Amino acid sequence: MPWAMRSRLEPIKDHLWGILNAVVLEVSNGPAEGLNSRIKMIKVRSRGFRNKERFANAIYFHLGELNLCPEGVVE
Repeated sequence: MPWAMRSRLEPIKDHLWGILNAVVLEVSNGPAEGLNSRIKMIKVRSRGFRNKERFANAIYFHLGELNLCPEGVVE
């Protein structure tokens, strides 16, 4: 087998169990990538935060799925 082909097959051989598990279990990193994308949009829209605590609070506020409607109010 030529050297170039061997160098391309080694990463596949090294990660074969992970690749097979992903295919068999039908798992994806899509949800994590989507969450990262939404966090990046919060960062871009804010044009920067003064400290990490405010950034974390903005993430919790926008992505925390909070129910901001007071109790007793009919929608």
